[in-house]
Amino acid sequence: MSAFRFSSTPIETRALSAALADPACGGYAAFEGWVRDNNEGEHVRHLEYEAFEVLAVREGERIVAEAIARFGVTHAACVHRVGDLRVGELAVWVGVSAPHRDEAFRACRYIIDEVKQRVPIWKKEHYVSGDSGWVNCERCAAPAAHADSATAGGVHAHKHQR
Repeated sequence: MSAFRFSSTPIETRALSAALADPACGGYAAFEGWVRDNNEGEHVRHLEYEAFEVLAVREGERIVAEAIARFGVTHAACVHRVGDLRVGELAVWVGVSAPHRDEAFRACRYIIDEVKQRVPIWKKEHYVSGDSGWVNCERCAAPAAHADSATAGGVHAHKHQR
């Protein structure tokens, strides 16, 4: 299993966590990020994730390797969804196994925090109101040089965390 990858289908956590099992590890930590139904006062209907996958996988692999080296964990992996996701679906999973729980917890937290900050993944929320907005994507919110105000309308930028 690669340390970081994308999936366009639902994430199967049981198989992912089983792949991290190791008799030398007494600690296992996982994080699951789910699509919620609201964000900053807006009711979310569904969302889309896009990624610059070649660069994103490279940076994701780098983050997982950093966590392994920094916290002394034995195994770590991260899977992030792309495409259209409904409320309640799993958007991202991180799993870590280590000799002890403290290292597993800290490495897991490091991976999700760094992925959110460094990996080129963009989220577009679609709201119950019919409006939509890109989240933490300045390039997505800026009108293209050839776009006029009619094509740029209806999309607004929010300063949210993924």
